Amino acid sequence: MKNSSPRPHPRKPGSPWTVAAGAALAIVTAGAFSTLAGLLVGPLHEDLGWSRASVGLGSLVNMVVYGASAPFAAALMDRLGMRRVAAGALCLVGAGAGLATTMTAPWQFVLYWGVLVGLGTGAVATTFAATVTERWFVARRGLVTGLLTAASVVGQFVFLPVLSWVIDAYSWRAAAAALALAAAGALPVVWAAVRDPRKGPALREDAARRALRTLARAARTGPFWLLAGTFAVCGASTNGVMWTHFAPAAHDHGMPVTVAASLLSLIGIFNVAGTVASGWLTDRADPRRLLAVYYALRGLTLLALPLLLTSAVDAPLVAFTVVFGLLDVATVPPTIALCRAHYGADAPVVFGWVSAAHQVGAGAVAFAGGTARDAFGSYDPVWVGAGALCAGAALLALTLRRPQGRRVTPPAPATPRRSRALPASPPRCR
Repeated sequence: MKNSSPRPHPRKPGSPWTVAAGAALAIVTAGAFSTLAGLLVGPLHEDLGWSRASVGLGSLVNMVVYGASAPFAAALMDRLGMRRVAAGALCLVGAGAGLATTMTAPWQFVLYWGVLVGLGTGAVATTFAATVTERWFVARRGLVTGLLTAASVVGQFVFLPVLSWVIDAYSWRAAAAALALAAAGALPVVWAAVRDPRKGPALREDAARRALRTLARAARTGPFWLLAGTFAVCGASTNGVMWTHFAPAAHDHGMPVTVAASLLSLIGIFNVAGTVASGWLTDRADPRRLLAVYYALRGLTLLALPLLLTSAVDAPLVAFTVVFGLLDVATVPPTIALCRAHYGADAPVVFGWVSAAHQVGAGAVAFAGGTARDAFGSYDPVWVGAGALCAGAALLALTLRRPQGRRVTPPAPATPRRSRALPASPPRCR
């Protein structure tokens, strides 16, 4: 007799928003590691006698490794899945922070913080947000990208006052140990929440080979170099100066480090609003023009900063933090949208390489800032130089051509009430 019982439905791999929430937790945790180096400049100089340039070298290596690992991590997610890569990244950042508590020589800071933490944070950075958005969402991709990018901002800035307080009350080693414990606590939650959409067999192409082949194809096109150039300036004018040198620069003017960290946290709060708003605008406006406006305004704020820094927090300095916060990470959604428009299914890997340029720019200015402070006793030339770079990036953004055969702005969905999860078939590699 034929069995008429219904077949069990296959278990769904997850819902888009559950996956996005798990990804956000991983991004928040990794983001907390990104700005601790700025708080460590003074303590490592005073406690261990290291020069600011040697600490800056560790930050340079961290940012370069962060950027270099991003495209390979994006390609590896196609082979191993997002969950395994995200979990491995949390293990790396936790190990790096834990080992950092035992440091006695500058080379150890380069290895533990520069290499291990750089690898981990690079794997679950904006390229991770781009991959989650590409695989799980069809409509409102700009908005979702903005939300996940804002998660990184939360990790980078909201925890700064707490970490600064831990350093003042206990030691820099206690702050590093707290981050290691945070990574360990986030690991099981991320493992449970992050999934890949149900699809066919995983790509058999080696992740490193795919990342390099994608780079070779993209490097033959003009838009890639324009996007990489503008994003390098983005890194130089954010991670390179603000996230690494704002706290010590404010301290040079007599401001307590805890107060400077609170200002960075205020930047982070407005970062969330600015990034989400930028994602919303990216779904509706020309991303090239958005980038030009963002870079031009950011350059003006940086040029004004040397005139605003004092020992006390006043209205002009608060206004700077608000404006800079709205602009700080707003460049990410339009840059991802332009990568998607020009490079299609390869966009996450291409954006990984564009992010590598971001970190090269950030690392170069982080090192140059420490060197300038040691040589001239002031960070003022760095602020002015970063502002000039932003003006150049605004002009570069306007020269970026529209992609032929594709709209820069994603079209609105035909049926808004349908599920926003991607179809079951995986995106094809181009």
